[in-house]
Amino acid sequence: MTMSRYAPPFALDYAMLGKVAQIAERLGRWREASRDALLPKLRRNHRIRSVQASLAIEQNTLTLEQVTAVLDGKPVLGRPREIQEVKNAFAAYDALSQWNPTRREDLCSAHGVLMRGLSDDAGRLRSGGVGIYRGKRLLHMAPPANQLPRLLKNLLGWLARTEAHPLIASSAVHYELEFIHPFSDGNGRIGRLWQTLILSRWQPMLAYLPVETVIQRRQGAYYRALGEADRTGDCSGFILFMLEAIDDALQQALDAEGPAETPVKTPVKTPVKARVKTEDQLLAVLVGHPNLTLAEAAAHLDMSVSAIERAARRLRDSGRLRYVGPQKGGYWEAME
Repeated sequence: MTMSRYAPPFALDYAMLGKVAQIAERLGRWREASRDALLPKLRRNHRIRSVQASLAIEQNTLTLEQVTAVLDGKPVLGRPREIQEVKNAFAAYDALSQWNPTRREDLCSAHGVLMRGLSDDAGRLRSGGVGIYRGKRLLHMAPPANQLPRLLKNLLGWLARTEAHPLIASSAVHYELEFIHPFSDGNGRIGRLWQTLILSRWQPMLAYLPVETVIQRRQGAYYRALGEADRTGDCSGFILFMLEAIDDALQQALDAEGPAETPVKTPVKTPVKARVKTEDQLLAVLVGHPNLTLAEAAAHLDMSVSAIERAARRLRDSGRLRYVGPQKGGYWEAME
């Protein structure tokens, strides 16, 4: 029997690799700042933020304070469905360690927890067609129901065997679950939950990183990235969006933790290292990677594209850098 050659539609680029490296660095700092384990109270607070934000993306109107009250068993003035959504989502995130991200049965089990009492077919693949609309305009027509077993087998099989970094793989699976739309309802929240599950298998601390709060704030960009992936048949842009969201969520977690250790006083006579100019940083990157575009170099250096374009112009004007060949397919050459 021939193994399926299916793979999600994306191509690795320097911007993605730069974000993966940056996330790994921030994760190490977060682990150090948290002394290798988040306190139970902090874990719960992060989890509540994840639940509230993921549901808010799906139009749940309960505030962070109301969600906290629901989970504390206190009475909350809200719609019964929204209160049930909170209880279900918290139970699902709490059960992450029980599920294997490559098993369809576990995906359905998780959906059953998320949609208990909210959907008649909770935990079961949809049996009919489904489209995503904005007003009367069709944004996405999901694959036919009879294709779902094959599509999920391909996707989860790829996840089981891929050598892609978990940050990349989890983002690709997130997109593909939104594209396939395996359930009649709850596909957005199951996609975000499943990415968290995949990441938690790589780094357990990521089970408590509230990436959903960043997605909620950038909800328009989130849906645009999904739509662009549908139109182009390439989810690379969506993967980069998710990497940026994870990176920002880690930085926020670091900011909340404060400095990992007490700063040591520096003797007065100790020389201060001069700040490296943007031009010199750009030149160093382009020497090692002459085929980068300026946008890719900006992502690699975590700077704005406009700042990198200005630096490149100054380098060319001073005779330190030139571009050789056609606009597409050329390369950068350092002149010193």
